Parts: sequence; C-alpha cells; structure tokens
Amino acid sequence: MTTRRRMLQSTGIAAAAMPLILQSNTLTQRAMAAPSDRIRLGVIGIGPRCRYVLGGMLKHKDVQCVAISDVQASRATTGKKLVDDQAGDNTCELIPDFRRLLDRDDIDAVLIATGDRWHATASMLAAESGKDVYSEKPCGITIDLCRRLSETIQRTGRVFQAGTQRRSVANFQQAVKLAHEGKLGTLRQLHATVYTPEIKTTWLPGQPTPDAKQCNWNLWLGPAPWRPFNQDYVDGRWRGYYDFDSGARLLDWGAHTVDLCQWANQSDDTLPIEYRPVEGGIEAKYSNGVLLKLHFLETPFGQRPGWVQSLGTCPVRFEGDAGSVEVGDSGGIVVKPESLADQLPKLPEKQSGLDVEAHSRNFLDCIKTRELPAANHVVMRRSHTACHAAALSWLLGRTLRMDPKSETFVNDDEANRLRKRPERDWA
Repeated sequence: MTTRRRMLQSTGIAAAAMPLILQSNTLTQRAMAAPSDRIRLGVIGIGPRCRYVLGGMLKHKDVQCVAISDVQASRATTGKKLVDDQAGDNTCELIPDFRRLLDRDDIDAVLIATGDRWHATASMLAAESGKDVYSEKPCGITIDLCRRLSETIQRTGRVFQAGTQRRSVANFQQAVKLAHEGKLGTLRQLHATVYTPEIKTTWLPGQPTPDAKQCNWNLWLGPAPWRPFNQDYVDGRWRGYYDFDSGARLLDWGAHTVDLCQWANQSDDTLPIEYRPVEGGIEAKYSNGVLLKLHFLETPFGQRPGWVQSLGTCPVRFEGDAGSVEVGDSGGIVVKPESLADQLPKLPEKQSGLDVEAHSRNFLDCIKTRELPAANHVVMRRSHTACHAAALSWLLGRTLRMDPKSETFVNDDEANRLRKRPERDWA
C-alpha cells in the first residue's frame, strides 16, 4: 500500500538547487498547503532551543507539527501550547517515549533537539524508521557517531539537515561566495571562533529520582553512562560534562564556524590533515596548504579582541592574498580592501545568524524534491569530525595527523581510541 509519506516524496516537483543568496520574500509569502502536500512533523526533545527552531519552522504553511516527545512532562506541555496556539487547535499529541512517535507512519519528518548525547542515536533511529531528520548540532558527540550517522542516512536514503543554519543566512553565504569566486585571491588563512574548551568529569550530588511520568531519567541519560539524578542536569546545566557534551564544548560554536571555513575552502568532502594546540587556540592545516585557526574566546558573548565587534557572535574571517572578509551574526559584512564592498549585493536588513527560517525552508523543500540540503549528512560529518579532531589535539596536548579518507589518526593509538565512547544499553 502506498503510504502518505511515499506519496509526498513521489509527487514532489523537481527544483533547482537553492540559490546562494535567498530572497527573503519567498520565505513568508506561501499559501497554506493542501493537507495532502503538508509535511507532518514530529518533535523529539523540546527545550528552549527547540522551541526557537520550531517557531521558525511553523512559519511555513506546508508544515504541521502533529506530535511531541520529551522525557520531561513540563517541557512537553509547554511545547504543545506553542504548537496549539499557532495552529489554532489542540490536535498535537504528547508521546512520552519517542520510540512510539517513530512508530507512527503518518509522520514524515522529525526535529531532534535533545541534549548532545542523544542527537546521533535518535537521528539514526528516526532514519531507520523512515523519517527525514532535522537535527540540532552537534549532531554526534564523537567522530565515530558522526560517521555512523552519515552512513545511516546514506543507506536509508533519508533527507538530513544539520542545524548549522548559518549556511542559509545571506551574509555568511556572500562571504563564502567571495572566497569561491577568487575575489580574495588565493586563500591563505581561515579564522573560526570557538568556546574555550572545558571538560568536567565530576558528578553533581545525587538527588531522589523523580517519577518517570514527570521526568524519565533513564531516557534522559539515553546512551550516556549512568549517574545519579540531579535537577541541574535536566534544567540544561549538563554542558561541559564529558559524558554529555561534544568535543569539550568546542562544537558549541565550532559546529557553525569551522563548518563555514570548510565551505569557504571548498572542503565539504574532506577535512584538515594536521591539528596542533597553540596559545589561545588550535591550528589545523589542509592538504592544499590553507591554515585554519580556531580562536578560543573566554567570553563568547562579550568582547572579542581582534574581531569586528559590531558583527556580533559566531564571527568568521577568510583571508586571501588579495583581500579578506569577516562576518558574524549581526547580518553585516566587512571586507578589505574596501573596494570589494562595491561588488556586494544588498543584504537582507533583518536576517541574522540565529535565523532558522531559511534553513528550515531548505529542509522542507528537500523533503519534497529528495535533494541534498545545504547542511547535509556529508557536510555535517566532515565539519564535525574536524572539530572533534581539533578538540582531541587540545585534550591530548599534542599535534595530531589525520587521514581524511579513513577519518583516523596517523600512528596514534590513543587518539584513535578516543574517536568513540562506550554506549549504555538504555533500552
């Protein structure tokens, strides 16, 4: 029997690849889609970040959120109110165990916005169940999980979009375009800002485990090692703890900024071959000689010495022998020499690096056309692996060399063992 999901995929109209600069008026002037053309969305994990992303997705008239799953009842209820208020009804269903959400054949795609520890496992289970996946970053907390996730998406033929939305924001796109068109000359250096790495291996004091109907602690932990319950973890203060976090927090920003540098260097199918810790950061080198510099920021949301402050958070800079470009979340762009500014198109006034509307539109369109989205599984795998490799060089305090094809470290057994972590049997 032809399922609704197969019908949606088979009747999608083939579309041209997404243009480098999106026209903002195409994002909001879409008529309500007919029910048969609407993408039915399930949500797994609905904390503050998810509510922001979901709010951007629900602006598109051809998507309908039909089910939410979260191990915390209070968060699920808050998420349902957001959806119901937007839809004008109360049909969105709450499903405490996300596996039951994945069992539903009428759900086309899922938005996964749990904590880092769950992203890869939940995405793989979703793909195996026939769902397309939009996963918040970091999409895998180890090199091994990023590889396995990418291979699962490839094998199942699902559409996968990583939540690295800056690939769909105009000023970042234009900066990459300058690099690709040779306007900066030959690329020499790429600069990415990242959080100062942090690893905590301690446990917070144990507290009484709540009733599973209010907070399912076993499902919250998922594949992460067991530890006693503490309310701080489920309130979002799990970041920095090695068991739950990605790359010593380096991927919090690096999943965006390193990804953009990868794109500028036309390295979406490869990654740097050498990583070494230096004062205030990490340096990585590509086989073409381009140097990638990861700059540690003690106060990511405060002053950023050496960067154009007005460009805001998550800044990147691309430098060639004929010019440079720097961009950040403000939506602005700064070029050198200033004569390059005459070649820039007018950018949207209100689009910022936090905007998810264009990125989610790209995902929804690709569900219909079955094309690769802007931040597809190959893009994610390579840029995330570069971040993890950089974090491991910092953790081990030495230069690491990597074979991009096998994604293994050369002559370093200790580093290779750290490409994966043990996974708890949570089921």
